[in-house]
Formats: sequence, structure tokens, C-alpha cells
Amino acid sequence: MIKNFSADYILPVSGEPIRNGVVSINEAGEIIGIYENAYALELQGQTVEYHQGTIVPGFVNSHCHLELSHLHQKISKGAGLIAFIESIIGSKRVVEDDLVQEAMEKADQMMFENGIVAVGDICNTANSKKIKESSALYYHSYIELFGFNPEKVDELFDTGLAVKDEFGSLPTSIVPHAPYSVSKDLFRHLRHFCRDNDNVLTIHNQESDEENKFYRYKSGEFVGFYERMQFDIEFFKPQARDSIQSIVPLLSKKQKVLLVHNTYTSLKDISFVNRLDRNITWCFCPNANLYIENRLPKLDIFVANGLKMSLGTDSLASNDKLCMLSELKTISKHFPSISLDTSIAWATLNGAMHLGIDRKFGSLEVGKRPGLNLITAMDGLNLTEASAVSKLV
Repeated sequence: MIKNFSADYILPVSGEPIRNGVVSINEAGEIIGIYENAYALELQGQTVEYHQGTIVPGFVNSHCHLELSHLHQKISKGAGLIAFIESIIGSKRVVEDDLVQEAMEKADQMMFENGIVAVGDICNTANSKKIKESSALYYHSYIELFGFNPEKVDELFDTGLAVKDEFGSLPTSIVPHAPYSVSKDLFRHLRHFCRDNDNVLTIHNQESDEENKFYRYKSGEFVGFYERMQFDIEFFKPQARDSIQSIVPLLSKKQKVLLVHNTYTSLKDISFVNRLDRNITWCFCPNANLYIENRLPKLDIFVANGLKMSLGTDSLASNDKLCMLSELKTISKHFPSISLDTSIAWATLNGAMHLGIDRKFGSLEVGKRPGLNLITAMDGLNLTEASAVSKLV
């Protein structure tokens, strides 16, 4: 059975907005037609379902931590990244697995109800495997490596490979956690792995200015953090430049790279990365940035430089909900010059392209099955505080 959906606007992402357009979907959820208006369909006797609002593709959440869902509303806001990390580390010692599983199931359902169709999910274990196998969402699991001790590289990498094996045939990658938690030796080990394997990459980047201080001068709050964790950092030498300028050259040229957060990334950093031969997507999690550091990245300089950008929710440990529309509304509020016509690609197609799933997801095109979301309570093509999302398909 064919269903025809019309709204005030259709945002295909791959093309210009269509006022009063129509999207036709077959029983499998595949788009079989996109039309400028409903007239021709109605002449053929077909029924068209009309809605007030804007129809967009299903959302792609480029960065999430399903495993941290049980920490919802458990970590104080605005305490800064290092305090947040220490809270996460402390929480892992006291939580029952049943509670973790239940929280992940609820988070998966929350994303589904909020119109998310695909997720790039950070993992430290294979605890989420069962949920992902039965989920209506597409998941790519990023198996995260930690290790600042260069003497334990082989052991750390083997642990990551073991988690990857536990996920079986589900889509996975081995990835570094962050510049402040991965040694040069481990970066090099990962680059060698990327030469022989399809292994799309992601890494947390410049979420705190303390990361830059540590890389530039070996000073700041990370020094005290390592002391409290009893990590020996004698081997680390300050780089006299920001962390991103030190680590991006260590990443594989062969693999796509998602740089996540970028809260303290400067124009100079962007210029440096642009000179390198890397396929980079810049991912932002604005609500999490406000939750942890009470600061947003300078999105306007990324837009001005024509960079490929995507959006994520981060985890329920650092966000009130897993909702891409909420992220878009935060951008609209703080950067009113950035239109939904621009930012919608960050929440859909660009994330799908990074994950290599854009033949199915990310835009409204004939032959794709991206899901359809309806955004209501809009002012033309502008979001309002009252804007809400519902799934059509």
C-alpha cells in the first residue's frame, strides 16, 4: 500500500525545500516519489495525508554513549569535563548490570520515539549487543580505546579487539577515546590496523580547554587528574600546540574521521586540519557542551569555512534527553543566523555519509528508506520553542 504525505514544507536535504510538496512511500518504507504538489496524485484518485509543519528525513545521531544511560540526572551540571570524567569513573564501581540494561533499553526507545533512525554509539564493553540486535535503529558501535601508558599498547589493543569480536557481525570500529587518554604508541598501533581494515574513526576533541593546556604546556587540571588516578605521565612531553594539531597527523589517511565536540577548537586549529589530507566530519553535541562546560563551540566559524558538520546527543549522563530536534533548537537559539535548511543536513545526511549508510538514510530521495519525521509548531522554516517532532514512517 502506497502512502502519500504532504506538509507545509518538505526538506529533502539533498535538494531545495519544497513548499506543499508530497513524499510517497511504499509498504517497505521506501520512497517511490517526491512531488511538487498533490494535484497529479489526487487526479489519479490517490489519497494524500496533509500535515502542518515540515517533513524531514529520520535523524542520524552521530555521537551517543548508550552504556551511560543509567547515569541520567546523576551528574551535576556545569562542573567541567574533568569532574564529569571522575564522576563517570566512580559510577562504574557501584551499578548493577540489570539497571544498566534497563536504562539502555529506555534510551533506545527514547531515540526511536524522537525520530532517530541511526546511531554512532561509543562502547567500552559489548553490554549493548543484545539491545542493538533487536533495535529498530541502525547502530555502528565504536569500540573505544583508553591508554596513556605506552608500555601497555598490545594489551590495550587486544582488549579492544576482544570487545569487537563479541559484537560479531554488527557494524563496529576500533577508535581512540581522546587525545588526553591515548598514547602516541597506541595511535600508531591503530593507524597500522586502519591500513588493513575498514575502520571508520571517531575521537573526542577539545571538549575542554584543559586538554589544550596539557598539550601545550603540560599544565592545568589534567596534571592533577593523572596524579589522582596514579598515572605516570613522565614520558609525555608538551607539544607547544593545541591537542588537535598533535593528534590528527597520527590518524589514518585511509579512514573517515569524526571529531566530536570541538568546543575549544580555534580558527587556527581549523586551518591546520584543512591543510591535511584527511576526510574529516566535525560533530557537535551542543546540549552536552552546555551541560558539562556551559559553553558552545564557535559554530559560525565552522559554517564560514564550509566544513562538513554533524550532530550528536552525547549520553544521558550529559544530556536531559536523546533528541536531535532538541540539539537543532539549541543551535537555532544561540546561532539564529544558522537556518534549519542548513543545520538539518548536520542531523541527517552528513552523519549518514560518515557511517557509510547514506544509500539508505539521511535524505529524501527515491529508492531510500530514511524514515520520515514531522516537525510541528514552526514559523515557516524556522524552529520555535514549541517545535516538536513525531514519526510519520
